[in-house]
Amino acid sequence: MNVRDRAAGAAVLKALRRRRGLSLAGAARALLDQVRRSGQEPASFPDVAGVQRSLARWESGRAGLPNERYELLLAHLYARTPAGAFAVGSGSDFAELLDALAHMGEGDRRLRELQEDVLRSAGDAGGGLLALLSPRAQDSLAMALRDPAGTDDELAHALVSIVDDVNVQVGSLPFVRLQLLLTPAVEACRRLLAGPVPDPVVPCLRLAATRAYTLAGRLAFETRDDAASRALYAEATRTAGQLAEPWRRATVHLSHALVTLYSTPGLDAARGLVDAAVRDAQAGGSIAVRARAHALQAELAARAGAERHARSALRLAWFDMESDHTGDPAPDSFSVEHLHGFEGVCELHAGDPQTAHDRFARSAAALGSPRERVQRAIVTTDQALARIRLNEPRAATDLLHDCVDAAIGTGGRVPAIRLRRARQALKPWRQEAFFAELDDHLLDALGS
Repeated sequence: MNVRDRAAGAAVLKALRRRRGLSLAGAARALLDQVRRSGQEPASFPDVAGVQRSLARWESGRAGLPNERYELLLAHLYARTPAGAFAVGSGSDFAELLDALAHMGEGDRRLRELQEDVLRSAGDAGGGLLALLSPRAQDSLAMALRDPAGTDDELAHALVSIVDDVNVQVGSLPFVRLQLLLTPAVEACRRLLAGPVPDPVVPCLRLAATRAYTLAGRLAFETRDDAASRALYAEATRTAGQLAEPWRRATVHLSHALVTLYSTPGLDAARGLVDAAVRDAQAGGSIAVRARAHALQAELAARAGAERHARSALRLAWFDMESDHTGDPAPDSFSVEHLHGFEGVCELHAGDPQTAHDRFARSAAALGSPRERVQRAIVTTDQALARIRLNEPRAATDLLHDCVDAAIGTGGRVPAIRLRRARQALKPWRQEAFFAELDDHLLDALGS
């Protein structure tokens, strides 16, 4: 951050206030109203004149960042339109506020925290889809739902952005809240695609629908509605099949395969989906998606005891990962860190537990972002299983306590399933105090 960036952020902060028609004193009163609505004690804040002076300093660019209390108040002020509706998506005043704070030097972690807090409030207030659209896009959607022939590219791209906004919160917000935020977008895509949408808009709208249905299928699985999950994945598969890029249908198959692995007995159903994903991924488009498909193919082979097939698929995944990814349309869909986790699973089921443990430890250490919280919990639980096979049960329980906390925070179904399996593997030590402590933690957290 430099002086020019800080000045740019301060200028946006001032422009936001003026756009609302607020004087400095008016903005100060609005922030103190936020204090009262949030249930905080107004006496713990300065009076109107004191808040006004702080706003003036921040808008001048000379006083640095607002402190965290004021950032939160500003976030909730600008997360609502002047009419009182939530609007936090691209193009909203809230999005501009985050951009201003970033220019003024605020870090990504704190910006995510502000976004999470506001999204929780939007979910509690029933903001749903409208909260994730700019006011202009809200108007466009209302008109398009009345007459799908009026759907334009801008609205289709806004629906894609909604899915991105929800997806990025996986691991930060509970799955049930994400489901509430995403469901209206799913319904909007269905209704628009059922209408006479202009031909040039159809591909982008199908992309939005494919991504919305896929994420909704995953969220339905996480919230234990397997029938809805299967139906949503079927919709996603059909819609992706109408897109020009086969790798997009591969991503649907891969997501579906993972939930099928945990919701359907045996491996055959998941294996069929993974094989279909490999075929689509090999048709071209994204090397990263192809690597992910081969990695999951290796895991299923290892779970079936087919060590040679597992190692062959892993070699293909590594070949893909080490290839040139320039121009890959989905470069962030799979990483070396993720691949180390798959290597660990293969070693755990068809190899050496010590090697598996080391692979898991390396993968977990690299999965540090909030978005990767669920995956990190899964990998760490597998790491604990490797410790158990190495006859180190106490060390395994130390790892599992952290995984319990992650499962609580997200409501994730897969970490909970993995935790229960790890607990079963610890039964030979059920008379030990560390087993009882883990059991108590599981009972408190998961009712297991």
